[in-house]
Amino acid sequence: MMEPLYTGPVHTLRLIEGAKQARGLCVIIDVFRAFSLECYLYHRGAAQIRPVGSVEETLALHDRIPGSLLIGERGGAKIEGFDYGNSPSTVPAEAVKGRTILHTTSAGTQGIVNAVHASEILTGSLVNARAIAGYIARRQPQEVSLVCMGYAGVAPAQEDELCAAYIESLLRGQPMEDIAQRAAALQTSGAAHFFDPERQHIYPEADFHLCIRRDVFPFVLRVEQDDLGFVSRRVDE
Repeated sequence: MMEPLYTGPVHTLRLIEGAKQARGLCVIIDVFRAFSLECYLYHRGAAQIRPVGSVEETLALHDRIPGSLLIGERGGAKIEGFDYGNSPSTVPAEAVKGRTILHTTSAGTQGIVNAVHASEILTGSLVNARAIAGYIARRQPQEVSLVCMGYAGVAPAQEDELCAAYIESLLRGQPMEDIAQRAAALQTSGAAHFFDPERQHIYPEADFHLCIRRDVFPFVLRVEQDDLGFVSRRVDE
């Protein structure tokens, strides 16, 4: 057992209702695929990512930010008229480098807009889970809320539950030794859609493998607000 990074209260909440209840430093978790994707987008050179609640708000913001890139999904599929879907394996670096990304999804970004009582918001995924734990350790907030957004914010999803448990294990100084096996096991218990040949156009198998990578990015994404709405800012360790 290691020395705990954080000894304060950690609440695991779920879905849109959980986001509404979140207090303190809030981590909105969406492993498949929204917040894994946002990490990859920053890694590929995106200048700025703006999470947005509705399609209509996203399009209106697009009019206000010339040259912005539209990325998003509803029902998992790319929104008609958008540049890309919510898929880390299909958005090339040359498309995002130096661009402002407008990102709307049916789970992750809905958690952000509903976390109205949080004192601070981070996005959460396996690909930067250790960086999230380190950030919380440095901030030492009064309390932490881990919100598992699940399927469309209305039904629990095992990958988000696993991510929350992994982050808490790091905070408590008891790292989950079987995290690699548990993440890989999602292939048959919650991520079968990534391996269905008839759904590859919506859920490429490559997305699964990118999203279950752990601790590959040494930064967190902190959600702030400005005169245009929410902005997800990269904060390096």
